[in-house]
Amino acid sequence: MLKRLVFLSVLISILVGCSASYNTPYVRRNAVGGAAVGAIAGQLIGRDTTSTLIGAGIGALAGSAIGHERQKNYYRRRYYY
Repeated sequence: MLKRLVFLSVLISILVGCSASYNTPYVRRNAVGGAAVGAIAGQLIGRDTTSTLIGAGIGALAGSAIGHERQKNYYRRRYYY
């Protein structure tokens, strides 16, 4: 069951990373930061490699979603003359 969860989280993070709308500097930077924070949190909580990988996958997904929203807000606030 745990191997399936790890596989699915890695697969989802790869699919999200490959989508065209998520391939921007905001999203990439936040995905990397989220993966790092998630990996550290997973290691501290679970104290094994599986927890670290799960944390990194969840962190990357959360970071990319945050980056996508930040990018949308950036373009909404711009004024066009």
